[in-house]
Amino acid sequence: MSEQTERRRRAIIAAVRRIPVGKVSSYGRIAEIAGIPRGAREVGRVLGQLPSGSDVPWHRVLNAAGKIHRPTDSAGGRLQVHRLQEEGVVIIHGKVNMRSFAWQNSLDEALWGPPVDLDDESI
Repeated sequence: MSEQTERRRRAIIAAVRRIPVGKVSSYGRIAEIAGIPRGAREVGRVLGQLPSGSDVPWHRVLNAAGKIHRPTDSAGGRLQVHRLQEEGVVIIHGKVNMRSFAWQNSLDEALWGPPVDLDDESI
């Protein structure tokens, strides 16, 4: 894997990790946050390649219309629905109301990035 590909993968995973519990985002929005314009398919590939048992909250990423990407009667689709419902996200006919549940980062976050943890000794 090239250094650039690895950087993009890490940026996608970091963006997905920022989605709060009980909120969702779209593949395209995650690509934008990761600095990969028009990279929705790349986000899907990265999330699809996560190892089993990964702690990355992949289940919070949906298509732009709020639909679960996988068939809801498949094992992956059922797992995604279950995890979202555990977080309080309402799913009707395989779809989430994006007006109600889409993650909107604050203006400060949009302009300056995620908040810095001043207790983080690696800074």
